[in-house]
Amino acid sequence: MTAPRPLDQSSKLKNVLYEIRGAALAEATRLESAGHTILKLNTGNPAIFGFEAPYQIVRDMLRAVPTAHGYTDARGIVEARRAIVSRYENVPGFPRFDVDDVYLGNGVSELITMTTQALLDEGDEVLIPAPDYPLWTAMTSLSGGTPVHYLADEDNGWQPDLEDIRSKVTPRTKAIVVINPNNPTGAVYSREVLEGIAQIARENSLLILSDEIYDRILYDDAVHTSMAQVAPDLLCLTFNGLSKTYRVAGYRAGWLVITGPHDHAAGFLEGIQLLASTRLSPNAPGQHAVLAALTGSQSIDALIAPSGRLHQQRDISWEGLNSIPGVSCVKPEGALYAFPRLDPEVHEIHDDKKLIYDLLKAEHILLVEGTGFNWATPDHLRVVNLPEPRVLSEAIERLGNFLASYRQ
Repeated sequence: MTAPRPLDQSSKLKNVLYEIRGAALAEATRLESAGHTILKLNTGNPAIFGFEAPYQIVRDMLRAVPTAHGYTDARGIVEARRAIVSRYENVPGFPRFDVDDVYLGNGVSELITMTTQALLDEGDEVLIPAPDYPLWTAMTSLSGGTPVHYLADEDNGWQPDLEDIRSKVTPRTKAIVVINPNNPTGAVYSREVLEGIAQIARENSLLILSDEIYDRILYDDAVHTSMAQVAPDLLCLTFNGLSKTYRVAGYRAGWLVITGPHDHAAGFLEGIQLLASTRLSPNAPGQHAVLAALTGSQSIDALIAPSGRLHQQRDISWEGLNSIPGVSCVKPEGALYAFPRLDPEVHEIHDDKKLIYDLLKAEHILLVEGTGFNWATPDHLRVVNLPEPRVLSEAIERLGNFLASYRQ
């Protein structure tokens, strides 16, 4: 029998980066198999840190399971889509839209994939923030597009740099991605900056893709403004879901809302409908979770209040990181993360992936390196703020002790 031909990795994966679940996680899994306990601060997964799903969502979804075993409409069940319409009717200035402008998905991740596949031809460019949630860059590349990263300014609270955005628009630019509140930095963008992005999109006929999965996880006096609110005259796709606000990441329940003028984008929107149809339907039980979540009490409010667990953990993380010599961290205004900087004059790091691996081996703490979020220099880390206060405080103390003697 002839030897089988080698099966190499597709060349489409050449520029795909997803270190959130990369090599360090594989080593963490190996260590766990050997009997070690690993503190996994690599993903924002509330369930593993004792955050329970709101009981109304679990109850209503369980009640729906006996009749939720068939395909649904390709967009999703109309009751859930209508609940999403109602959610945004309560947002001042959010453009009006219909249930047919809503698509449910198996998490926002699937909807991002569908959107980039429907939009991009080879060489089309998409403006994506740096640092970014890396799925946006990955799916742009896999869809044949070219990711072009615009800078967020750490000295300005990680707000996007409007001049940098403007300088990177070319005739091939088709869309701009906005991640607000931001993962990994925790920044909440000002209305002024969002209006500036909208104006750039307006001047260059750009599609706006707005990832707002953390829009209700806000601290102190932070106020979230949706891109659709400042760009009602532009085609804007808003992505959101249940994973974070409602702590049900495993339910894979996300949505996409389309606002603004549609006529010039009929082909693109037909492409989204085509791709929605090819996956047959979103998972049906998860759709019933959307309906229950949006019509029930908003339990996130207690968690983000000054006395709430998420607020307290944000403070512990931010204060603890800034207490480490040679480490500074902009105060996160939203989301579930901190993105501290390692001063190269104190911590001379040439390979942040190796730093993460060495930290894992020494302290059994799994983080993600800053370059894993398409940040160009190896001088940042992302810390997930989800462990309960004692565990989080101890983890940051151990990180500081490790850095005190670590050399590359």
